[in-house]
Amino acid sequence: MVMKTLLIADDEPRTRQGLAKILDKWADGNYHVMTASNGEEAIESMKANKVHILITDIRMPEITGLQLLKLAKEQNILPVIIVISAYSEFEYAQEALRLGVINYLLKPISKKTLIEAVEAAAEAVERQERAKTIEKVVDKKLVQAGSQNASVPAPIKEAIEYINSHLKNELSQREVADHVHLNASYLSVLFKDHVKMTFSEYVTRRRIQRAKDLLFSTNLSINEIAEESGYRTAKYFIKIFKELEGMTPSAYRKAHDETAF
Repeated sequence: MVMKTLLIADDEPRTRQGLAKILDKWADGNYHVMTASNGEEAIESMKANKVHILITDIRMPEITGLQLLKLAKEQNILPVIIVISAYSEFEYAQEALRLGVINYLLKPISKKTLIEAVEAAAEAVERQERAKTIEKVVDKKLVQAGSQNASVPAPIKEAIEYINSHLKNELSQREVADHVHLNASYLSVLFKDHVKMTFSEYVTRRRIQRAKDLLFSTNLSINEIAEESGYRTAKYFIKIFKELEGMTPSAYRKAHDETAF
């Protein structure tokens, strides 16, 4: 797991060092805490490093905290942001919120308030990561074939649900047809018409989707994932996975680990 980064931008050395000391202890190895003494230094740090949480003072010389946020947004640098300030003017808070700030803290900041704000920011980072992971994993063709579509006939919805809950088992078109009380040939035609893919393609994509979920979320071996996804041998599973995803399951898992935020 790649260590996340938290950046503190404040032109007051005492405040900057105090925040860093508290948050270094809070991070406990999960976050690398960096500091910047001005906005220019902060923007350069964010260009050079993936910053997950930014804590910035609202008023700094040359580049203010608000200008820093605007510059970051323009360059598509999008950390979770906490603004700190000795100024309680409403317009500062309004502008900060427009720029995507999740918290606005007034100095002096208590240790408890700071940690609560940073923990909320860390939770926001986790939510962002989960959303990105889902986006990477999801098979859009399967999403479009969802059984929730009102136009899909009840037998096809039932067939989809049966397939989804029996992926680990051997699945034949005849077995599913019997389950939904249809002729196998008629099920084949109806399935392709409404799901926009053949029965076998749907089963394959759903099994590979299951495999991708397990590759992302578990430490199961490739053999175990093959079995959980309904494949009798890892060799055949790897072949099918590579045909669909363009790489082996091991390479897919490694690529995700290396690009994790």
